[in-house]
Amino acid sequence: MLPLKHCLHFALTAFLAVTSALSSAQTYPNHPIEWVVPYAAGGGTDTVARSLGQAMGTVLGQPMVIVNKPGAATNIGAEYVARAKADGYVLMSADTGTLAANPFIYSKLSYSAEKDFAPVGLTVRFPMILVVNPNVPVHNLKELIAWAKAQANGVSYATPGAGSPHHLATELFREMAGVNLSHVPYRGAAPAVQDVVAGQVPMMFVDTASGYQFITSGKLRPIGMASAKRVKNFDTIPTLQEQGLKNFEAYAWQGLVVPAGTPAEAINTLNKALLTALNTTDVKARLQVLGLEAIPSSPQQMADYAAKERAKWGPIIKASGIKAD
Repeated sequence: MLPLKHCLHFALTAFLAVTSALSSAQTYPNHPIEWVVPYAAGGGTDTVARSLGQAMGTVLGQPMVIVNKPGAATNIGAEYVARAKADGYVLMSADTGTLAANPFIYSKLSYSAEKDFAPVGLTVRFPMILVVNPNVPVHNLKELIAWAKAQANGVSYATPGAGSPHHLATELFREMAGVNLSHVPYRGAAPAVQDVVAGQVPMMFVDTASGYQFITSGKLRPIGMASAKRVKNFDTIPTLQEQGLKNFEAYAWQGLVVPAGTPAEAINTLNKALLTALNTTDVKARLQVLGLEAIPSSPQQMADYAAKERAKWGPIIKASGIKAD
């Protein structure tokens, strides 16, 4: 039988261990949180992350550190997060490409879109705009289609990457408009937009956040919105549907994910901070300027939404033969 002092020592050690564990759980988060953006800095996803990250950091009492890991249609950032410690201190902006398109576009992925991530909540939906370099001699959809059909070798278009919502939207446009288009993928929206502005590539579908400053400054010419209705702050731009492309509608959407296995308490804390941030006056104003629609949700609602998007885009990707490897 152990001496009394040894028993007291073991009891005290056990008590302190339990107390420490409870304290750690109760004080989450107690150090900065890494927010991975799987695109280059300066694009729409990056802009949203920085706006939301600042507001969420205020709610959580810890800074959200934005880390850009672009490349391979979000797969570089996604693999990094899928392999990260599941403790609530690493999260990622995951979009249509990451969660709904890449599983069908890539024969082999180093992560599972369904199994390696836990959803935190949806963030925003990006309306998209068909734009051209101002030197392209077109001003509306009819002129663009006629011009594209007149190009003997077809027309190239830029996207933030293979499988991005912009890529899928353009493939849908190519099919519905009956034009010959050639894909030029980039490592994010920012470099893609820059090359269209510079005239290296004549056209692309750009999300409102990435295209706003270039459209308002005249460096990009808008042809039409890919939304069902005109978008506030972009209401001078007619929709493609208005111009005769019936039932054409395409958006980019995104949400926050953490590595699978992250404690439910941490996910709930992050979700509450996200919902609070989306409802702040500053974030609402910023999103409105960029023409973005907030789509707040619970983790389960995001999981259901992503599953529906996989069911929608999977058959389209297979039918179009889109492959990135």
